[in-house]
Amino acid sequence: MFVPHRVPVRARLLPGRNELLLRFEPPLARARAVEAEHGRRALWNGDSARLHARKAQYHFGWDWGPELLVSGPWRAVRRHAWTARVSDLACRTQVDVAARRATLQVSARVLGATSGLRCVVELLDPEGRSVDRRDLAPGDVQATLAVTDARLWWPRNLGAQPLYTLRAQLRAGDVVVAQDRRRIGLRTLRLVQAPVEGEAGSSFHFEVNGQDLFAGGANWIPDDNLLERITPARYRERVAQAAAANMNMLRIWGGGIYEHEAFYEACDELGLLVWQDFMFACGLYPANEAFVASVRAEAEAAVRRLRHHPCLALWCGNNEDYMLAESVGLSGPGVPAGRFEARILYEQLLPEVCAALDPDRPYWPGSPFTPGEGAKSSDATVGDRHSWEVWHQQMLPYQRYGDVQARFVSEFGMQSHPSLALLESVLPPGERFAESRTMQWHNKAGSAAGPDGHRRLSVYQADNLRAASTLAGHVYATQFVQAEAMRVAYQDFRRRWQRPGARAVGGALVWQLNDCWPVTSWSLIDSAGTVKPAWHAVRRALGPVAVAVRLAPGLAPWAVMNGAPVARELALVLRVFSLDGRLLAEQHTDVLAPASGTAEATQVLPTLTEPVVAELCALDAASRQEVARDCAWTEPYRFYRLDGATVRITADGAALRIVADRPVKGLWLSAPGLAIEDNFVDLVPGRERIIASRIALPTTLTAVALDLPTWQVRLPGGEG
Repeated sequence: MFVPHRVPVRARLLPGRNELLLRFEPPLARARAVEAEHGRRALWNGDSARLHARKAQYHFGWDWGPELLVSGPWRAVRRHAWTARVSDLACRTQVDVAARRATLQVSARVLGATSGLRCVVELLDPEGRSVDRRDLAPGDVQATLAVTDARLWWPRNLGAQPLYTLRAQLRAGDVVVAQDRRRIGLRTLRLVQAPVEGEAGSSFHFEVNGQDLFAGGANWIPDDNLLERITPARYRERVAQAAAANMNMLRIWGGGIYEHEAFYEACDELGLLVWQDFMFACGLYPANEAFVASVRAEAEAAVRRLRHHPCLALWCGNNEDYMLAESVGLSGPGVPAGRFEARILYEQLLPEVCAALDPDRPYWPGSPFTPGEGAKSSDATVGDRHSWEVWHQQMLPYQRYGDVQARFVSEFGMQSHPSLALLESVLPPGERFAESRTMQWHNKAGSAAGPDGHRRLSVYQADNLRAASTLAGHVYATQFVQAEAMRVAYQDFRRRWQRPGARAVGGALVWQLNDCWPVTSWSLIDSAGTVKPAWHAVRRALGPVAVAVRLAPGLAPWAVMNGAPVARELALVLRVFSLDGRLLAEQHTDVLAPASGTAEATQVLPTLTEPVVAELCALDAASRQEVARDCAWTEPYRFYRLDGATVRITADGAALRIVADRPVKGLWLSAPGLAIEDNFVDLVPGRERIIASRIALPTTLTAVALDLPTWQVRLPGGEG
């Protein structure tokens, strides 16, 4: 599936109309035949035969997707007639960040009849003006181009994303007879593994143009089971949703596909780095001669196609294959390396391909992975880690995400239902209740004992909230828990991005951004493109400035996280309220948030004998404009009632004004096409919230909050 073919057909063509026939064998039957020859192997998810088929692994079924073994051409089939063409256009870029200069080493091959032709290699700036060019004889082209006053490409929120165009043209006089082109960005990128002050192990973080950055983002799965339905516009929409959530990295997970060019182009333009897995996931893959040869062809094709993208940050050998090998005793401390035969793929073949075709980009053998002979992939002090002690494994409370941090948390997550509207579009009327058979079918999460996602959802709800009696209530409750879990996780992980030399956590990528069908899953965006409350929680936690506050007996520990490369002076306001709306304490603190780092302290509170909510607001010291806020509540929520508040919601042009007389937890507003810039908000008395809308507001909103009944708001001028 991942190997493109260029097949000569001239000798087979006949005058007039010709027909192309493509023959595909049934994938499962063929994979099982190969499995019968080479033997069944251990795996998580799907049919074991998938390990022998170089096909998108999620098509065989996963714990968030159905088994849909589609077959057919999934990329364009084209007829190409040519006498000469440009092939394998590539460049290696060296950038002097301080001097703003770049040097491009360009290579290409010219094939076919080249008599009378010349090859023009040229670099165009983002406005299409020529920066440098070389006129060369056709053949194996080698050229050096120079850029002065280089405009650097930056990840999101650190700078702009200017894109240059590199092109190679075959010309006969002034006529262009063939060409190839690439859009590139000028930047440096480094994977930093350095000592962490006062701690064991080493960091795992990225540096771009000499600037450290905390990689906050998500894992990406294919956006549909039927791949041809994903249009470039849909790719752009999903990537833009990630960018709008203040993400700066997406990880393309190894059980899907090497994505369409439109995905990488959107990441180039919007400043999202891409962690690119090779397509191996959750299995003990074979290493027989035919399989290895196929993998080499696949890897070479993928690297050649994608290596020019500035968004591409890292090549990674696989997803969880080392974990799987450890689980069956084929890898880990004291186990001979030869017992895990697929290591030849991850530690020899793939790094060889990357070194030959894309030598300036880092390669990482797997996710998760800990370097060192016999090392265990769950080591939290080195490499990357999948922190699934919450939800999977011990099912820790989400409030303990701080206990399962790692140098780079490349997977973690909490399930929730999709939107009520999406569920109602796929559930028969008689099955529209949380415990129905169809609802359970639309949750593929499970273990060796069978599907149990519905049970895990219920445990996390029961630990935190009172039971919901309707499907709408169940949707809100699961999305509430997911949003709170993501708030805690991103805050606890990002808080550990302290300062240079103390980068204890270098990134956090939630499982997962998107869905491929209407399903209850870990996604932040459901398959209809509707963002869940957790999306807003993540957006706030990854903001250029973010704050976090917690409650402890007599104390309110807080943190301010600054993502900018310059320090920022802030004024913090901490207010503590009773649940019936009385102001119990107010404290003001000035703080200097360090450049790309964290400031922390603990406020001492008066002795409190009742449940409270603490709101921490960060104001710009000069303008006094609010830049971030967070709330901490006495938990668990199920012990307390929050049903006495009056909430007033009014329209003010293209904005909503919201005020309440008592604390309100998790106010969620919905309407078809609603596009407000904040949602799932907490309210405290006397603090009006103003939420802008990107489009005209609808005339009616549906509003719900914890312990408050769902109500309709008519705009302009509504209340509830």
